[in-house]
Amino acid sequence: MEDWTQTLGAAPLLGIAAGAIALILILVIKFKMHAFLTLILVSLATAFATGIPVGQIVSTLVTGFGGTLGSVALLVGLGAMLGKMVEHSGGAKVLADKMVDIFGEKRAPFALGIASLIMGFPIFFDAGLVVMLPVIFAVARRMGGNVLLYGFPAAAAFSVMHVFVPPHPGPVAASELYGANVGMVLLIGLIIVFPLWYVSGYLWGKYVGRKWIYPIPALFGSLDADQPTNPPKAGTVIGVMLVPLVLIFMNTGIDFLDAAGVVDGEATWAQVLTVIGSSAVALLISVLVAVWVLGTRRGEHGTALEKVVDSALGPVASVILITGAGGMFGGVLRASGIGDALSGTLENIGLPVIFAAYVIAVVLRLAQGSATVALVTAAGLMAPAVAAGDYSAIQIAAITLATAAGSVFASHVNDSGFWLVGRLMGMDVKTTLKTWTVQQTIESVLGFLLTLVIFWIG
Repeated sequence: MEDWTQTLGAAPLLGIAAGAIALILILVIKFKMHAFLTLILVSLATAFATGIPVGQIVSTLVTGFGGTLGSVALLVGLGAMLGKMVEHSGGAKVLADKMVDIFGEKRAPFALGIASLIMGFPIFFDAGLVVMLPVIFAVARRMGGNVLLYGFPAAAAFSVMHVFVPPHPGPVAASELYGANVGMVLLIGLIIVFPLWYVSGYLWGKYVGRKWIYPIPALFGSLDADQPTNPPKAGTVIGVMLVPLVLIFMNTGIDFLDAAGVVDGEATWAQVLTVIGSSAVALLISVLVAVWVLGTRRGEHGTALEKVVDSALGPVASVILITGAGGMFGGVLRASGIGDALSGTLENIGLPVIFAAYVIAVVLRLAQGSATVALVTAAGLMAPAVAAGDYSAIQIAAITLATAAGSVFASHVNDSGFWLVGRLMGMDVKTTLKTWTVQQTIESVLGFLLTLVIFWIG
């Protein structure tokens, strides 16, 4: 922020952050205060406590809220419309039935996870999860089971791909800062994601599904008692769901090829494809395709179709607002300078480089919530040490992914993704902490151990 320097040290700032997180948990869990109101209230109190100038507090809150909401509202809103069209047309049920027929009832969570790993290669975590939700819900409904049993393997699949595999922004940004070979990072990322997902997503998801029983949320409205008499074919539904995948792959593919020097990212054709392949535009095009293929072509028109699409927005309004408020709280912590204060403290802790990179990313992640900020800050701090060391290309790639592993550790109330996953699956805060926060911790620790093995081999 302009004309303001944080005078508090790392210890007071950490104390304020810890107190703020504790207050959120007490208000939401014990006093049952609505999460949206709680996050705004605690964000305001934290801004005062950390000494942010009074004249800049409101703009800091609005910036944090708006920055998160800008992407989340578009992705969740458009994703919900796409999901509603798939659900309303009977397509989700058709696809769920087909998956269960092919893979069997017992392997349905595994099949959903594998499908999400494939979709997660080019598509971002939040967008991918929203697109897959109608199929997850339909499979859970078909099996008469718990939404967490089917939702967790899929959510974890999108998370591991987003954290560890280029062309996602985190590993790409860290690769640039460390001077790592992006192709090597991609190769190692692809090697570790399956065992990482199998343990932190599939096995943990099965445990979560047995221990916590949650009904299927009515995000796409309640299931129509009378399913359409002319549902689309499974191949048609898959085709519609692949539209955002293909479009987003164009975007991430061009970014990847541009970084590798294969294509010119500044060329007009590349710029156009990049815009079309951005998550929000890709989902917009996908919704329009779904309205035509799953609506108009099946005989639904005009007002009836408009009402179907409109009905998707009501149930996700709370998800969007609470996620935005989570971004507001994280934004206040970042604006208070907690990341900078911690960075200075952690820079000279004397650990081996790969351990130091992981620990710094973990502490920054816990303190301010944003995985991207934790990753970029930690990579920026450790880059000179990596450059000065005599490391092989494999070892530098392993350090890059170790930093990425640290940045995903223990998602909690200052992370907008925590609220997104919890609300999309209908969980309360306490259960989200016991399930999703633990999943992210397993993913982080196991990811670090796998990269450590590769570092030693390399």
